Amino acid sequence: RVMDDGGMAMSLARVASEERGWPAEVRERIAEEFLFETVDEDDEAKGFDADDDDDDDVKSDANDADHPRKSTKDEEYDGPFGMESDALHAKDDMWLGGGNGGVFFDYSKSNQLNSAFEGKVGPYLVDAAIERARQNQPRVIAIGDVHGCIDELKALLKKCDYHPGDTIVFLGDLVCKGPDSVAVVQMARELGAIGVRGNHDFEVVRWHQAMKSGADPPVIGSEHYYVASSLSTADLKWMYSLPWFISSSHLNALFVHAGFVSGIRLAKQNPRLMMNMRSILPDGTVTSKFFNNWPWARLWAGPQTVFFGHDADRGLQQYEHAVGLDTGCVYGGKLTACILPERRLVSVNAKREYFQYRRKHFD
Repeated sequence: RVMDDGGMAMSLARVASEERGWPAEVRERIAEEFLFETVDEDDEAKGFDADDDDDDDVKSDANDADHPRKSTKDEEYDGPFGMESDALHAKDDMWLGGGNGGVFFDYSKSNQLNSAFEGKVGPYLVDAAIERARQNQPRVIAIGDVHGCIDELKALLKKCDYHPGDTIVFLGDLVCKGPDSVAVVQMARELGAIGVRGNHDFEVVRWHQAMKSGADPPVIGSEHYYVASSLSTADLKWMYSLPWFISSSHLNALFVHAGFVSGIRLAKQNPRLMMNMRSILPDGTVTSKFFNNWPWARLWAGPQTVFFGHDADRGLQQYEHAVGLDTGCVYGGKLTACILPERRLVSVNAKREYFQYRRKHFD
């Protein structure tokens, strides 16, 4: 009976017109489809002509009068997660009626007592995070010559308790002599480390430039050539970015591979000496050779502290304003780091001797 007299269609049209989860145009179109279907069936049953459009309009208007709708401007909004059966909430209710089924909770001060643990858990967690950050402040980790010793580098970072946010500064010579130079450079780049250019790093860059210029491969195998031809484009770009030295006013420190000549402004220092020097003789001669009694660092008067590598002959060096961190890992010694600003030294032993030590000593 309900189906025959159109009650079902009228009810569906009424529900569609009251559905606030749909746009007004959709509601009106669906309601009209139900009403037109009802009129057509009535016309067919009673023998009316389909041309009586005026009657349809009258019925539609009457239906609208029985079920008035608010204007679009005044319509209520049920939020981005509103479903057909959800409660309706005003547009200015940012908490969506206290959470819209738990999607958004009201964390305002006025609703604090209704929050879990009276709203105190959030501040407790923030305080804990701040305290943890204070206890583990970002640090600077200066690392001596790695020379491709990837396993020792990983072990050293672990022993230093490296965390993202710490800054790693390599003191040059990341490559050559050791087992895996490519892995060391890749790891340094991926960790976002910075560093200075060592003499072996410089030779790799030179070989890459020569290869780009069309130079022939060396007749006798060159490790620098091999490394240059094996590095990825991103790793080469990182190698090219290494400067001669790094200055940090915050730490009152300088980072360089080999050293500086005391009494000369930083901008006037010789790049080749910054990558190669080891000794300064009494007559002022600067040399890359090892003279036991004449290390350059003994003459450096500061005020900035220099952290350097390159001089595995002397091993760990500690002066008032200079610290040498090349402890000969590739020769079977140690890989050493200095953690700043506390200036704490950390070392790991080399797994084995990767390269035979054969330097000449002079007095």
